[in-house]
Amino acid sequence: MESIRTLLEHEILGNTLRAWCIAALAFAFTFVIVPAVRSFVVRRQRATVEKYQRRGEPVPGGIAFHGRLLRQTSRLFLLTLALWFATRILDLPPRLDRLFTLIIVVTFWLQAARWGVEAVRFWLDRQLPPGRATDGARAGSFEVLIFVARLAVYTFALLVALDNLGVQIKPLLAGLGIGGIAIALAVQTVLGDLFASLSITLDKPFEVGDALNVDDISGTVERIGIKSTRLRSLGGEQVIISNADLLKSRVRNYKRMQERRHVFTLGVTYETPRERLAEVPAIVEGIVRAQPKTRFDRCHLLRFAASSLDFEVVYFVLGPDYLLFADTQHAINLALLEAFAGRGIEFAYPTQRQIRDAPP
Repeated sequence: MESIRTLLEHEILGNTLRAWCIAALAFAFTFVIVPAVRSFVVRRQRATVEKYQRRGEPVPGGIAFHGRLLRQTSRLFLLTLALWFATRILDLPPRLDRLFTLIIVVTFWLQAARWGVEAVRFWLDRQLPPGRATDGARAGSFEVLIFVARLAVYTFALLVALDNLGVQIKPLLAGLGIGGIAIALAVQTVLGDLFASLSITLDKPFEVGDALNVDDISGTVERIGIKSTRLRSLGGEQVIISNADLLKSRVRNYKRMQERRHVFTLGVTYETPRERLAEVPAIVEGIVRAQPKTRFDRCHLLRFAASSLDFEVVYFVLGPDYLLFADTQHAINLALLEAFAGRGIEFAYPTQRQIRDAPP
Protein backbone atom coordinates (compact mmCIF):
# COMPACT_ATOMS: atom_id res chain seq x y z
CA MET A 1 0.00 0.00 0.00
CA GLU A 2 2.84 2.30 0.94
CA SER A 3 4.52 1.57 -2.37
CA ILE A 4 1.37 2.60 -4.27
CA ARG A 5 1.20 5.88 -2.35
CA THR A 6 4.86 6.47 -3.04
CA LEU A 7 4.30 5.76 -6.73
CA LEU A 8 1.31 8.14 -6.89
CA GLU A 9 3.42 10.90 -5.33
CA HIS A 10 6.12 10.46 -7.96
CA GLU A 11 6.44 13.66 -10.01
CA ILE A 12 6.39 13.81 -13.80
CA LEU A 13 6.86 17.25 -15.50
CA GLY A 14 6.18 18.99 -12.21
CA ASN A 15 2.96 17.04 -11.40
CA THR A 16 2.44 13.96 -9.30
CA LEU A 17 1.31 10.74 -10.90
CA ARG A 18 -1.91 11.13 -8.91
CA ALA A 19 -2.59 14.48 -10.62
CA TRP A 20 -1.85 12.95 -14.03
CA CYS A 21 -4.30 10.10 -13.33
CA ILE A 22 -7.03 12.49 -12.20
CA ALA A 23 -6.44 14.66 -15.30
CA ALA A 24 -6.62 11.59 -17.53
CA LEU A 25 -9.89 10.51 -15.89
CA ALA A 26 -11.30 14.03 -16.28
CA PHE A 27 -10.27 14.06 -19.94
CA ALA A 28 -11.77 10.61 -20.62
CA PHE A 29 -14.97 11.39 -18.71
CA THR A 30 -15.50 14.68 -20.53
CA PHE A 31 -14.64 13.32 -23.98
CA VAL A 32 -16.94 10.29 -23.54
CA ILE A 33 -19.87 11.65 -21.54
CA VAL A 34 -20.31 15.01 -23.26
CA PRO A 35 -20.46 13.55 -26.82
CA ALA A 36 -22.83 10.83 -25.55
CA VAL A 37 -25.12 13.47 -24.05
CA ARG A 38 -24.91 15.47 -27.27
CA SER A 39 -25.87 12.45 -29.39
CA PHE A 40 -28.76 11.62 -27.05
CA VAL A 41 -30.13 15.16 -27.15
CA VAL A 42 -29.81 15.30 -30.96
CA ARG A 43 -31.74 12.04 -31.32
CA ARG A 44 -34.47 13.29 -29.02
CA GLN A 45 -34.65 16.56 -30.92
CA ARG A 46 -34.99 14.77 -34.26
CA ALA A 47 -37.74 12.57 -32.85
CA THR A 48 -39.57 15.67 -31.60
CA VAL A 49 -39.24 17.37 -34.99
CA GLU A 50 -40.58 14.28 -36.77
CA LYS A 51 -43.52 14.17 -34.37
CA TYR A 52 -44.46 17.76 -35.24
CA GLN A 53 -44.01 17.03 -38.95
CA ARG A 54 -46.30 14.00 -38.80
CA ARG A 55 -48.94 16.18 -37.17
CA GLY A 56 -48.50 18.81 -39.87
CA GLU A 57 -47.64 21.41 -37.21
CA PRO A 58 -44.80 23.95 -37.38
CA VAL A 59 -41.73 23.04 -35.34
CA PRO A 60 -41.20 25.47 -32.43
CA GLY A 61 -38.31 27.80 -33.10
CA GLY A 62 -36.48 26.97 -29.87
CA ILE A 63 -36.41 23.23 -30.54
CA ALA A 64 -35.24 23.67 -34.12
CA PHE A 65 -32.62 26.26 -33.16
CA HIS A 66 -31.04 24.24 -30.34
CA GLY A 67 -30.99 21.12 -32.49
CA ARG A 68 -29.13 22.89 -35.28
CA LEU A 69 -26.57 24.32 -32.85
CA LEU A 70 -25.94 20.88 -31.37
CA ARG A 71 -25.41 19.39 -34.82
CA GLN A 72 -22.87 22.12 -35.56
CA THR A 73 -20.87 21.29 -32.43
CA SER A 74 -17.72 19.60 -33.73
CA ARG A 75 -15.86 16.71 -32.11
CA LEU A 76 -12.70 18.84 -32.24
CA PHE A 77 -14.40 21.32 -29.90
CA LEU A 78 -15.47 18.51 -27.55
CA LEU A 79 -11.89 17.17 -27.58
CA THR A 80 -10.58 20.64 -26.74
CA LEU A 81 -13.17 20.98 -23.96
CA ALA A 82 -11.95 17.71 -22.44
CA LEU A 83 -8.37 18.95 -22.78
CA TRP A 84 -9.30 22.18 -20.97
CA PHE A 85 -10.79 20.28 -18.03
CA ALA A 86 -7.70 18.09 -17.80
CA THR A 87 -5.23 20.99 -17.90
CA ARG A 88 -7.06 22.79 -15.08
CA ILE A 89 -5.92 20.01 -12.76
CA LEU A 90 -2.27 20.07 -13.81
CA ASP A 91 0.48 22.58 -13.16
CA LEU A 92 2.11 22.70 -16.57
CA PRO A 93 5.36 24.38 -17.63
CA PRO A 94 4.80 27.90 -18.99
CA ARG A 95 5.65 26.99 -22.60
CA LEU A 96 3.34 23.97 -22.61
CA ASP A 97 0.62 25.93 -20.83
CA ARG A 98 0.79 28.65 -23.51
CA LEU A 99 0.51 26.01 -26.23
CA PHE A 100 -2.59 24.47 -24.64
CA THR A 101 -4.08 27.93 -24.10
CA LEU A 102 -3.52 28.77 -27.77
CA ILE A 103 -5.21 25.56 -28.91
CA ILE A 104 -8.16 25.98 -26.54
CA VAL A 105 -8.81 29.66 -27.36
CA VAL A 106 -8.57 29.20 -31.14
CA THR A 107 -10.77 26.10 -31.11
CA PHE A 108 -13.38 27.74 -28.88
CA TRP A 109 -13.75 30.82 -31.05
CA LEU A 110 -13.83 28.77 -34.25
CA GLN A 111 -16.69 26.79 -32.72
CA ALA A 112 -18.38 30.03 -31.63
CA ALA A 113 -18.10 31.26 -35.22
CA ARG A 114 -19.75 28.04 -36.48
CA TRP A 115 -22.59 28.60 -34.03
CA GLY A 116 -22.92 32.22 -35.15
CA VAL A 117 -23.11 31.32 -38.85
CA GLU A 118 -25.67 28.60 -38.11
CA ALA A 119 -27.73 31.11 -36.11
CA VAL A 120 -27.77 33.45 -39.11
CA ARG A 121 -28.72 30.56 -41.40
CA PHE A 122 -31.54 29.59 -39.02
CA TRP A 123 -32.82 33.19 -38.97
CA LEU A 124 -32.81 33.32 -42.76
CA ASP A 125 -34.71 30.03 -42.96
CA ARG A 126 -37.38 31.45 -40.66
CA GLN A 127 -37.80 34.47 -42.93
CA LEU A 128 -39.11 32.31 -45.78
CA PRO A 129 -42.90 31.94 -45.86
CA PRO A 130 -44.27 28.46 -45.01
CA GLY A 131 -43.89 25.99 -47.84
CA ARG A 132 -41.01 27.86 -49.49
CA ALA A 133 -38.06 26.28 -47.70
CA THR A 134 -36.77 24.99 -51.05
CA ASP A 135 -37.77 28.04 -53.08
CA GLY A 136 -35.63 28.85 -56.09
CA ALA A 137 -34.65 32.17 -54.58
CA ARG A 138 -32.74 30.44 -51.81
CA ALA A 139 -30.17 29.10 -54.26
CA GLY A 140 -29.00 32.63 -55.02
CA SER A 141 -30.17 34.76 -52.11
CA PHE A 142 -28.92 32.61 -49.25
CA GLU A 143 -25.57 32.06 -50.91
CA VAL A 144 -24.89 35.79 -50.79
CA LEU A 145 -26.11 36.44 -47.25
CA ILE A 146 -24.41 33.37 -45.80
CA PHE A 147 -21.14 34.39 -47.48
CA VAL A 148 -21.29 37.88 -45.94
CA ALA A 149 -22.35 36.51 -42.54
CA ARG A 150 -19.58 33.91 -42.55
CA LEU A 151 -16.97 36.53 -43.46
CA ALA A 152 -18.14 38.92 -40.71
CA VAL A 153 -18.52 36.26 -37.99
CA TYR A 154 -15.18 34.57 -38.62
CA THR A 155 -13.38 37.92 -38.78
CA PHE A 156 -14.92 38.93 -35.44
CA ALA A 157 -14.03 35.55 -33.89
CA LEU A 158 -10.42 35.84 -35.10
CA LEU A 159 -10.04 39.33 -33.62
CA VAL A 160 -11.51 38.26 -30.26
CA ALA A 161 -9.27 35.18 -30.19
CA LEU A 162 -6.19 37.34 -30.80
CA ASP A 163 -7.29 39.70 -28.03
CA ASN A 164 -7.72 36.76 -25.62
CA LEU A 165 -4.21 35.60 -26.49
CA GLY A 166 -2.78 38.98 -25.51
CA VAL A 167 -2.28 40.40 -28.99
CA GLN A 168 -2.86 44.17 -29.22
CA ILE A 169 -5.62 44.40 -31.81
CA LYS A 170 -6.07 48.20 -31.79
CA PRO A 171 -3.06 48.79 -34.09
CA LEU A 172 -4.27 45.85 -36.14
CA LEU A 173 -7.74 47.39 -36.45
CA ALA A 174 -6.21 50.73 -37.46
CA GLY A 175 -4.08 48.99 -40.07
CA LEU A 176 -7.07 47.03 -41.28
CA GLY A 177 -9.03 50.26 -41.59
CA ILE A 178 -6.41 51.92 -43.76
CA GLY A 179 -5.82 48.74 -45.72
CA GLY A 180 -9.55 48.25 -46.06
CA ILE A 181 -9.93 51.65 -47.70
CA ALA A 182 -7.13 50.87 -50.14
CA ILE A 183 -8.60 47.47 -50.93
CA ALA A 184 -12.08 48.95 -51.33
CA LEU A 185 -10.78 51.44 -53.89
CA ALA A 186 -8.95 48.68 -55.73
CA VAL A 187 -11.91 46.30 -55.85
CA GLN A 188 -14.76 48.79 -55.99
CA THR A 189 -16.25 47.03 -59.03
CA VAL A 190 -16.36 43.72 -57.15
CA LEU A 191 -17.81 45.45 -54.08
CA GLY A 192 -20.41 47.14 -56.28
CA ASP A 193 -21.47 43.75 -57.60
CA LEU A 194 -21.52 42.34 -54.06
CA PHE A 195 -23.79 45.10 -52.73
CA ALA A 196 -25.96 44.78 -55.83
CA SER A 197 -26.24 41.06 -55.07
CA LEU A 198 -27.34 41.90 -51.53
CA SER A 199 -29.91 44.31 -52.94
CA ILE A 200 -31.25 41.55 -55.21
CA THR A 201 -31.35 39.20 -52.23
CA LEU A 202 -33.29 41.55 -49.99
CA ASP A 203 -35.57 43.21 -52.54
CA LYS A 204 -36.14 40.04 -54.63
CA PRO A 205 -36.96 41.64 -58.01
CA PHE A 206 -36.52 38.17 -59.53
CA GLU A 207 -35.70 34.62 -58.49
CA VAL A 208 -34.10 31.53 -59.99
CA GLY A 209 -36.44 30.22 -62.70
CA ASP A 210 -37.98 33.62 -63.58
CA ALA A 211 -38.20 34.67 -67.24
CA LEU A 212 -36.59 38.10 -67.68
CA ASN A 213 -36.09 40.68 -70.37
CA VAL A 214 -33.02 42.84 -69.73
CA ASP A 215 -32.58 45.50 -72.39
CA ASP A 216 -32.22 43.39 -75.56
CA ILE A 217 -31.63 40.07 -73.73
CA SER A 218 -34.38 37.59 -72.88
CA GLY A 219 -33.84 34.44 -70.86
CA THR A 220 -34.48 32.41 -67.72
CA VAL A 221 -32.53 32.98 -64.50
CA GLU A 222 -30.27 29.99 -63.79
CA ARG A 223 -28.17 31.30 -60.93
CA ILE A 224 -27.86 34.43 -58.79
CA GLY A 225 -24.25 34.64 -57.67
CA ILE A 226 -22.19 37.01 -55.57
CA LYS A 227 -20.78 38.87 -58.57
CA SER A 228 -23.04 37.99 -61.49
CA THR A 229 -26.40 36.57 -62.52
CA ARG A 230 -26.61 33.95 -65.25
CA LEU A 231 -29.45 33.75 -67.75
CA ARG A 232 -30.22 30.98 -70.22
CA SER A 233 -31.28 32.90 -73.33
CA LEU A 234 -34.00 31.89 -75.75
CA GLY A 235 -31.28 30.93 -78.23
CA GLY A 236 -29.79 28.46 -75.75
CA GLU A 237 -26.57 30.25 -74.83
CA GLN A 238 -25.78 31.35 -71.28
CA VAL A 239 -25.63 35.11 -70.74
CA ILE A 240 -23.64 36.38 -67.73
CA ILE A 241 -24.54 39.86 -66.45
CA SER A 242 -22.83 41.57 -63.52
CA ASN A 243 -25.23 42.33 -60.69
CA ALA A 244 -24.42 46.04 -60.69
CA ASP A 245 -25.21 46.34 -64.42
CA LEU A 246 -28.36 44.29 -63.90
CA LEU A 247 -29.74 46.68 -61.30
CA LYS A 248 -29.00 49.65 -63.56
CA SER A 249 -31.06 48.08 -66.36
CA ARG A 250 -34.80 48.00 -66.87
CA VAL A 251 -35.73 44.42 -66.00
CA ARG A 252 -39.03 42.92 -67.08
CA ASN A 253 -40.08 39.87 -65.09
CA TYR A 254 -42.52 37.86 -67.20
CA LYS A 255 -43.02 35.13 -64.61
CA ARG A 256 -44.81 37.56 -62.30
CA MET A 257 -47.11 38.73 -65.07
CA GLN A 258 -50.76 38.18 -64.09
CA GLU A 259 -52.17 38.75 -67.58
CA ARG A 260 -50.89 39.80 -70.98
CA ARG A 261 -52.18 42.91 -72.78
CA HIS A 262 -52.03 42.77 -76.56
CA VAL A 263 -52.60 45.53 -79.12
CA PHE A 264 -52.84 44.88 -82.83
CA THR A 265 -54.05 46.77 -85.91
CA LEU A 266 -56.58 45.73 -88.55
CA GLY A 267 -56.33 47.57 -91.85
CA VAL A 268 -59.31 47.48 -94.26
CA THR A 269 -59.62 49.08 -97.67
CA TYR A 270 -60.98 52.59 -98.25
CA GLU A 271 -63.61 51.07 -100.55
CA THR A 272 -65.31 49.33 -97.61
CA PRO A 273 -68.89 50.69 -97.20
CA ARG A 274 -69.59 52.76 -94.10
CA GLU A 275 -72.15 50.30 -92.72
CA ARG A 276 -69.57 47.50 -92.96
CA LEU A 277 -67.01 49.66 -91.14
CA ALA A 278 -69.52 50.18 -88.34
CA GLU A 279 -69.87 46.39 -87.97
CA VAL A 280 -66.13 45.73 -87.50
CA PRO A 281 -65.92 46.50 -83.72
CA ALA A 282 -68.82 44.17 -82.94
CA ILE A 283 -67.33 41.41 -85.13
CA VAL A 284 -63.94 41.70 -83.45
CA GLU A 285 -65.47 41.81 -79.95
CA GLY A 286 -67.49 38.66 -80.58
CA ILE A 287 -64.45 36.79 -81.90
CA VAL A 288 -62.23 37.83 -78.98
CA ARG A 289 -64.86 36.99 -76.36
CA ALA A 290 -65.35 33.56 -77.93
CA GLN A 291 -61.76 32.63 -77.03
CA PRO A 292 -61.11 31.07 -73.60
CA LYS A 293 -59.14 33.09 -71.04
CA THR A 294 -59.54 36.45 -72.80
CA ARG A 295 -60.98 39.82 -71.81
CA PHE A 296 -61.99 42.23 -74.58
CA ASP A 297 -61.09 45.87 -74.07
CA ARG A 298 -61.83 47.92 -77.19
CA CYS A 299 -61.83 48.19 -80.98
CA HIS A 300 -61.87 51.62 -82.69
CA LEU A 301 -61.23 53.12 -86.10
CA LEU A 302 -58.31 55.35 -85.15
CA ARG A 303 -56.24 56.16 -88.21
CA PHE A 304 -56.51 57.01 -91.89
CA ALA A 305 -53.34 55.38 -93.15
CA ALA A 306 -51.85 55.73 -96.62
CA SER A 307 -53.41 52.54 -97.94
CA SER A 308 -55.90 51.49 -95.24
CA LEU A 309 -58.43 52.40 -92.61
CA ASP A 310 -56.82 51.19 -89.38
CA PHE A 311 -58.76 49.70 -86.46
CA GLU A 312 -56.86 49.36 -83.22
CA VAL A 313 -57.80 46.29 -81.17
CA VAL A 314 -56.91 45.79 -77.50
CA TYR A 315 -57.59 42.67 -75.47
CA PHE A 316 -56.10 40.75 -72.52
CA VAL A 317 -55.03 37.13 -72.27
CA LEU A 318 -55.75 36.00 -68.70
CA GLY A 319 -52.45 34.26 -68.10
CA PRO A 320 -48.71 34.91 -68.47
CA ASP A 321 -47.89 31.93 -70.69
CA TYR A 322 -46.65 33.06 -74.10
CA LEU A 323 -47.87 29.85 -75.76
CA LEU A 324 -51.40 30.59 -74.52
CA PHE A 325 -51.17 34.08 -76.06
CA ALA A 326 -49.84 32.74 -79.37
CA ASP A 327 -52.60 30.12 -79.61
CA THR A 328 -55.24 32.75 -78.81
CA GLN A 329 -53.99 35.23 -81.42
CA HIS A 330 -53.75 32.42 -83.98
CA ALA A 331 -57.42 31.51 -83.40
CA ILE A 332 -58.48 35.17 -83.52
CA ASN A 333 -56.67 35.76 -86.83
CA LEU A 334 -58.29 32.74 -88.48
CA ALA A 335 -61.73 33.77 -87.20
CA LEU A 336 -61.24 37.34 -88.49
CA LEU A 337 -60.28 36.07 -91.97
CA GLU A 338 -63.43 33.94 -92.10
CA ALA A 339 -65.76 36.63 -90.71
CA PHE A 340 -64.47 39.42 -92.96
CA ALA A 341 -64.63 37.18 -96.05
CA GLY A 342 -68.29 36.36 -95.24
CA ARG A 343 -69.23 40.06 -95.05
CA GLY A 344 -67.21 41.24 -98.02
CA ILE A 345 -64.74 43.26 -95.95
CA GLU A 346 -61.30 43.28 -97.55
CA PHE A 347 -58.02 43.64 -95.72
CA ALA A 348 -55.90 46.44 -97.05
CA TYR A 349 -52.38 46.14 -98.38
CA PRO A 350 -50.08 48.71 -100.00
CA THR A 351 -51.26 49.48 -103.54
CA GLN A 352 -50.30 51.88 -106.28
CA ARG A 353 -52.55 53.39 -108.92
CA GLN A 354 -51.23 54.31 -112.31
CA ILE A 355 -52.52 57.71 -113.48
CA ARG A 356 -52.55 58.14 -117.23
CA ASP A 357 -51.85 61.50 -118.74
CA ALA A 358 -54.84 63.19 -120.37
CA PRO A 359 -54.77 63.15 -124.21
CA PRO A 360 -53.51 66.32 -125.77
